[in-house]
Amino acid sequence: MPPVRGSAAREKQKCSECMRPYTMLDRIPNQVRHANRLVGVTDIDCMLNLQMDRNTFGRLCQLLKQRGGLTDVKCVSVEEQVAKFIGLLAYHKNSKFVDFTIEKSDQTVPDYVHEVLKAVLKLHDILVVQPEPVPEDCLDPRWKWFKGCLGALDAAHINVLVDNEDKGRYRNKKREITTNNLVTCDRNLRFGYILVGWEGSASDIRVLRDAVFRDHGLKVPKGNYYLCDYGYTNSEGFLTLYKKVRYHLKDWGPAMDMPQHAQELFNLRHAKARNTIERAVTVLKMRWGILRSPVFFPIQVQNRLIMASFYLHNFIRAEMDVDPIEQRLGVGPWESDNEEAHGDIPFVDAIDPSLDWNRKRDELAKAMWLHGHVCEV
Repeated sequence: MPPVRGSAAREKQKCSECMRPYTMLDRIPNQVRHANRLVGVTDIDCMLNLQMDRNTFGRLCQLLKQRGGLTDVKCVSVEEQVAKFIGLLAYHKNSKFVDFTIEKSDQTVPDYVHEVLKAVLKLHDILVVQPEPVPEDCLDPRWKWFKGCLGALDAAHINVLVDNEDKGRYRNKKREITTNNLVTCDRNLRFGYILVGWEGSASDIRVLRDAVFRDHGLKVPKGNYYLCDYGYTNSEGFLTLYKKVRYHLKDWGPAMDMPQHAQELFNLRHAKARNTIERAVTVLKMRWGILRSPVFFPIQVQNRLIMASFYLHNFIRAEMDVDPIEQRLGVGPWESDNEEAHGDIPFVDAIDPSLDWNRKRDELAKAMWLHGHVCEV
């Protein structure tokens, strides 16, 4: 039989190479090459792949080692495990796609994801901020009217995948399958309290009651408060808009009338300040693709991934001076915060309509109106 030549020989050689076992000697160089391509070239490459620059990624890995207990396993470094996890969050890569990119067997990918997820959640005390109330001498035109305010509070609906028999409970008013997550945000777009896991059909006030009445739930010191939309009750600790009065920012465009009375002026300034939480959630969803179109995991794992996304958002805001995602939205750098504990002080322990807080809102609206700076709203 004549020897095989030309293209047939190349095809035969290629087939024999495909049948050769994939050994550790083959795998390690590919892993190193890929990791270097992700974080060892430029900050631009690192941000495109991991949503953070090289220094931030390095500090995150060190923190996960020291405080999260993450370790190298089976010739897989902590850096590679974290890169895999960030890729899952940022680009909605399912396990098979991550397997192809990171050069691993398909069986090992979920294990690494869960290990990094556990390590990130252990950083709760470090990555969740303690809000500072607006001081008396605040000069920020967005916040100076809301002395003692801790920030904004709202419901963040995030898409999830659930079994068919559970879709009714998770379908929200927009007919989307989501979880209803209660979050608070300070003036610098950092998330504080985060309660995940409620079904999308749950009302916002029901979720807030659950948060306040939990043993380790939302703690609002007496005299302080959050800005909330009209879906919540105007009560101690939660200052809402006037209903049936203009409140959307788009209602006061260049061609629109200026506020005509105190309640409209209050709603305008309230909406401008509370808009920080809407911007923060927008940045969060732009950063983490898994929040826009989730991969299929059990709902408990999806909830933990959502929590980790909030934590890592706070970490990136802390470590990066310039964030391209926030630049596109016109969001600037944030200031350092005071993480001292509140101490032994009374907290809000009820969510009921309050005449006192209605009067507080009326007095604040009147003060804004009488100040006469309508042209500076």
